[in-house]
Amino acid sequence: MNNTLINNSLKKSISYLDYRTLIKDLIKQGKSTGDIQSKDLLNYSKLNDKRMDRLDKKLKISEETEASIYNLKNDFTFLVIAEGWCGDAAQIIPVLNKIAEASSKIKLKIVLRDDNEELMNEFLTNGSKSIPKIIIVDNQNNVINSWGPRPSIATRMVLNYKEQNGSLDADFKKNLQVWYNKDKGINTQEDLIKILKAS
Repeated sequence: MNNTLINNSLKKSISYLDYRTLIKDLIKQGKSTGDIQSKDLLNYSKLNDKRMDRLDKKLKISEETEASIYNLKNDFTFLVIAEGWCGDAAQIIPVLNKIAEASSKIKLKIVLRDDNEELMNEFLTNGSKSIPKIIIVDNQNNVINSWGPRPSIATRMVLNYKEQNGSLDADFKKNLQVWYNKDKGINTQEDLIKILKAS
């Protein structure tokens, strides 16, 4: 993995607060993030903005997560590839933000997929540009691991549904959002803590 690419991506990255502000400002202009603009993507962005508002207010990380990040020996950066219209990103990035807020050893940085094609192409999921993608980087900017676009339980749900139905439809996407709301970020926390502990 090319360190220069990670360094350049980190230089271009923005904070969680700036990401939220960017999405809100674009919505006011009737736009979404990304190269493609459509009514659907704008509607998804509005819905996701409300989801993130709610998660920012209500989401709490678990005691297990708090204990695990308290005991981290090394510093990490979560470099996240996302877009404001992405439903999975809206459920996952607020969780990452809460983890980063709770630990001096974790920084959260975000880049937009369509502005960072070279980086995205290094972290494809089964050949596709699925987001969010979380690139876990050490304090030398070496890539330790990557994770995403979904937590492990949601990934299994997607695979099972695709096996039975061929592709994901609107019903499944609704059910997936219901699952995220019930899970309250726990599966995401568990997956990431497992990676950090092993690093």
